Amino acid sequence: MLRWTVIFLIIAIIAGILGFGGIAAGAAGIAKILFFVFLVLFVLSLLSRGVGRS
Repeated sequence: MLRWTVIFLIIAIIAGILGFGGIAAGAAGIAKILFFVFLVLFVLSLLSRGVGRS
C-alpha cells in the first residue's frame, strides 16, 4: 500500500510540474488517503502483535 502512495505522489508531482492542477490535486488527495490507511493498518498490526505476545 505504501508503494501505491508513492506512485500517486510521483504522479501528482509530475502533473503539477506540467501544469495539470486538477490531476495533481486528485493524485495528491489519493496519495494522502492511501498513506493514512497505511498508517492505520500499520498501527493495528503492531497492536495485534503486541496483544498476541502477552
